[in-house]
Amino acid sequence: MRCIHLFATAAAIAAFSGLAQAGEAAQANASWKNGIHRTDLVKQDIRVHGHEVIQARVDIDPGVASPRHSHPGEEVAYVISGTFEYQLAGREPVILKAGESLFIPDGVPHVAKNIGNEPASELATYTVRKGEEPLLKLEQ
Repeated sequence: MRCIHLFATAAAIAAFSGLAQAGEAAQANASWKNGIHRTDLVKQDIRVHGHEVIQARVDIDPGVASPRHSHPGEEVAYVISGTFEYQLAGREPVILKAGESLFIPDGVPHVAKNIGNEPASELATYTVRKGEEPLLKLEQ
């Protein structure tokens, strides 16, 4: 009887652990959706045929990371305030503070995370193929 009780207890702990992990994943997903605020500033055709420039201010709450994503063109990220960690596929993570910038090549999956204790902001400038959607393609 004692073995059955231990087995039932272990099964209950495993079930609650699975629920906790699912809850953490859902919370992380909700966190980036609620913790990243994008303000589009400019969208304009450029002289390079079939391309446009898009500029946006991206504000990220403390501890929040973007999902792993890529863009259909190049991005230049300029840190306005705070401290970001950028993780580009195939490279070591880079930490940037206000006044520093980073070039992100076409199609390279990456993550941007606010590693500071206050909201952080970047100015993201994209030179992308016009009309190619989505601008932000989620990666696995």
